[in-house]
Amino acid sequence: MKVLKLGELYYEISRNNPPALSIEPGETVSMETEDTFNGLVRVEGDHRDMNRKPYGNPQSGPIYIEGAEKGDTLAVHIQKIEARLGQAVNDMSWGRNGMAEFIGHDVPRATRICPIRDGKVWWSPKVAIPYAPMIGTIGTAPAMGAPTTVPAGPYGGNMDLKEVTEGSTVYLPVSVPGALLHLGDVHAAQGDGEVCGTALEMPGTVTIKIDLLKGKTIERPRIRSRDEIMCVATGTPMERSVARAYADLFLWMEEEFGVDRWDAYSLCTQVGSISVGYFHIGTVAAKIRLEYVEQAAG
Repeated sequence: MKVLKLGELYYEISRNNPPALSIEPGETVSMETEDTFNGLVRVEGDHRDMNRKPYGNPQSGPIYIEGAEKGDTLAVHIQKIEARLGQAVNDMSWGRNGMAEFIGHDVPRATRICPIRDGKVWWSPKVAIPYAPMIGTIGTAPAMGAPTTVPAGPYGGNMDLKEVTEGSTVYLPVSVPGALLHLGDVHAAQGDGEVCGTALEMPGTVTIKIDLLKGKTIERPRIRSRDEIMCVATGTPMERSVARAYADLFLWMEEEFGVDRWDAYSLCTQVGSISVGYFHIGTVAAKIRLEYVEQAAG
């Protein structure tokens, strides 16, 4: 296993970022990440200082995968997500985005330092939330442009989907030589929509195994968990993302599992579900349980 300690951090998912590590397909990497607050919120009384560090979601890497070329696909198997400091932090500095018209502009920072112990995140002394670690931002460098770590897109990015977690495999399109995998913005837990703009944010150590699917081309991210397959789309209005994600799912069911797309369309209408990342940018995963796919294909 290769180890990537915390080093240079990036706020763009860019082909111009020099690789921090080069690996062969099939290798495992343990990499350290910083939280979205850039380490500025550690103890009670700390606040996110937008003047010192105006950008969020710092990314570790990128990782260069030998032999990866445009038109291939990365399969990133998430094996473990650990809390480096034994705590998570929430701060509502972004809480006005998309919500102020309904609740007012005077949203407090409301910084919370939340200990992680015994498989729970203590949001308050009375409220314990199950520890459910996930990777908020993961992506490969696009061939054109250099998107910041705020949005998501066909390359991945700031998807903020709770399904990007231990035991899941994230499939990402390769658009440049080496793929240049960026990763960061780890959460201890998050609800659908991430409505105040930040989750229970934490610096983490993430262990991943990276495989390369040569000649396998996908247009947008896909995720496979132990029990479900799902396709991801992003953008507003969100109903467009829902339609795009479900359409990709129908086609995946046909292509890989042999379920006719029209049967997939009908079946997902009955048993499909969606997961929402940060609602303000319209990221959606459309998903279906594998048991239904396998029954329909049988």
